[in-house]
Amino acid sequence: MESLLTALSALLGVWVLGILVSRPLRMDFSLTRRLAAGAVAFTSAIPIVEQITPAGVVGTTEPFPVLWYLVLGTLLAVLLAMVLLVLAEVMVPSGSLPGPLALLRSLPRRWRRARRYAAIVRVLARHGLAAYVFTRQRPDLDAPGGRARLARSVRAALEDAGVAFVKLGQILATRPDLLPAEFVTELAHLQARARPVPWPEIEAVLAAEWGSAPGVVRVEPEPLAAASIAQVHTGTLADGTEVVVKVQRPGIAAVVADDLDILDRLARRLQRRTRWGARLGVVALADGFAASLREELDFTVELRNVRVMASAAAARGADRVVRTPVPYPEHSTPRVLVLERVHGRPVSTAPGDEELAGALFEALLGQIVLDGVFHADPHPGNILRTTAGSATGGAPLVLLDLGSVGRLDAGLRSGLVRLLLAVDTGDPVPVCDALLELAQAPPTLDERALVRDVGRFLVRATAPGVPADAAVFADLVRIVAAHGIAVPPELAAVFRAIGTLDGTLTALDPGFDLIAAARRFAAEQVRAELEPDALLRRAGTELTTLLPLLRALPRRVDRVLGALDDGTLAVQVRPQAGRLARPEAEAMGQLVATALAATTGFMAVVLLAAPGGAEVGPGLSVHELLGYLLLMVSAILGLRSLARSYRS
Repeated sequence: MESLLTALSALLGVWVLGILVSRPLRMDFSLTRRLAAGAVAFTSAIPIVEQITPAGVVGTTEPFPVLWYLVLGTLLAVLLAMVLLVLAEVMVPSGSLPGPLALLRSLPRRWRRARRYAAIVRVLARHGLAAYVFTRQRPDLDAPGGRARLARSVRAALEDAGVAFVKLGQILATRPDLLPAEFVTELAHLQARARPVPWPEIEAVLAAEWGSAPGVVRVEPEPLAAASIAQVHTGTLADGTEVVVKVQRPGIAAVVADDLDILDRLARRLQRRTRWGARLGVVALADGFAASLREELDFTVELRNVRVMASAAAARGADRVVRTPVPYPEHSTPRVLVLERVHGRPVSTAPGDEELAGALFEALLGQIVLDGVFHADPHPGNILRTTAGSATGGAPLVLLDLGSVGRLDAGLRSGLVRLLLAVDTGDPVPVCDALLELAQAPPTLDERALVRDVGRFLVRATAPGVPADAAVFADLVRIVAAHGIAVPPELAAVFRAIGTLDGTLTALDPGFDLIAAARRFAAEQVRAELEPDALLRRAGTELTTLLPLLRALPRRVDRVLGALDDGTLAVQVRPQAGRLARPEAEAMGQLVATALAATTGFMAVVLLAAPGGAEVGPGLSVHELLGYLLLMVSAILGLRSLARSYRS
């Protein structure tokens, strides 16, 4: 019983001292750090008191000197714990390491991440990239041939690293504003390598998703196609309808989650430690990429994309040329997607058709400009040209793999139309104005230089007799990036989709002119908007929006005039002031605390060095008493300023 009381007393003393150590610093420390600091103060207090107490004081009968040295020793022990706590905060800031319980819970995840790191390092070493990643060696990067060899190695490494890195490379291939041309060209050919999953594993996924009563009566064990995220099988419904069953690869969600965690950590480190990472906002780019990839893993998102795009195409009559497969939502789950089986062949292997090429391009532009939802990866393999026996409802082309779609809001869509119309004029000034509406310009933008560069671009892109391909969009993005203008990811996705479609259009019509077709489409949209019905509809919409404002305007004017008449009109800028007041107050507080620490420290040194003074006990003068107290105050203020500076 006595030992239990002793242990409880010691624990209480540690807890109280932990509060005494952390409270003057005016910061929130974890319970582990407070207890550790309290333990340091508790174990060091008695030895410090024994060392600083003079021998003549030990046997005295006066209580004050003994009490003074006991308090002084305890304060020195608390000060020592404060110093160690601040050093710990400086070297290992709070939150940078998990707590004990969180560490135990995260051990399995950390082990998986470590194994994945090891696998990635082996991939880098196998493709000769270790020197670029782990050292400062950059051989042959100044020469185009060296960059091309490095780009091929990067492409091969990304293909070996897995689905998340392949998808990342495909996204980077759409950003000529971020990478050199050699890398953009090479990454555009990225293809994920995937072996077929054995049938028993696929069957287990189907059983887990469908339960004991599957909606698909029969699924063929032999896969029709195998990709990095899913595997496709043919099947037959109970009524004899032919379908395709897209099944997510077992375990791919966990692999993607680990890879996204690694990419997120890398992005945060790059943004924190490099200037180019902070300038590009790599954390936001990584977050957008992660959200897109997570959507691809959820087949209910693809199901919704199929239905939305089918509805939008039917509303404007585009389903006569391009349509989507008929979905079967009653048989679809987050890991299984059931769609109509379309009989046909990739459009790249079909005979050429100039009219079909133009209709296909207009259909994609309609998705981008009118619907705001478009196929983000329209490569030839994702567009089937149907055979005569297919029940296609008259549409000769069918879009496949709608897991990756792009989305544009109304502002970006109208801005794109203005950009296409400005390109049609050949005048660089309206083109620059349209670009600055779509993208964010830096404060130091040289608009004259931008206009000159865009003018030279227009001369090349709109030269008569020379068909323009998708490369002109990449050139335009490079010009914009060279002037420090941030290209929105949504706009980059549009250019990627158009660039990907270029190969499909070339297969249908080798002489297809992208720029001319885009200009015709934009002109038709402007003519459609100027028709009387469209103008009346827009006027009604604008009036509906403005009517509440117009109705409230007289009351507001009357309120302003009344305030002017009473002399009570005031202007407040609270949001801006709120953003500035807190940092200024914190900086002023830090400055005052630092000045007080320096002042009290100087006063303590003066008092301790001053001779004489009345004695309050054996070997202790008033000067020493006040000097030690001021020294403690100076040390606490200085430590608090130091800790808060590193924390902020």
